[in-house]
Amino acid sequence: MMKKVFPTAQILLRVALGAGFILPVLDRIGFLGAPGSANVSWGNWANFVVYANNLMPYFSPKIASFFGLVATIGEALFGILLIIGYKIRLAAYGSFALTLIFALSMLFFTGYRSPFDYSVFSVSFASLLLASIQPGGKQETRATISTPY
Repeated sequence: MMKKVFPTAQILLRVALGAGFILPVLDRIGFLGAPGSANVSWGNWANFVVYANNLMPYFSPKIASFFGLVATIGEALFGILLIIGYKIRLAAYGSFALTLIFALSMLFFTGYRSPFDYSVFSVSFASLLLASIQPGGKQETRATISTPY
């Protein structure tokens, strides 16, 4: 039973994580609607840059904006890779690192509830779990014991 569940769970996790990266990117470029519209967080790049600067107050606005762009490119790339199933482990480790940095920035600069209200730690650690699953749904182990059958 578990051998059949792992591949399905892996696909569902990849698609969910991938969509979770693609949708915010589409929001930032205004594809999901104008600022203030239903289900729109930013609605344009300028609003996102303000938010990115809030998460990185230790950088100048120009540098924080650059890192916001780098994060957006990473999110788009990881989202696409996860959805299409190409370079899954690389995309999963990348999304783990990106979301962990995001979660910690939220924790320190927007309050302790933010990363938990938006499940950012859950997404980060789900990405790490996905990176540990081999293609075909097998879990990675440190030592593999061969069986004669």
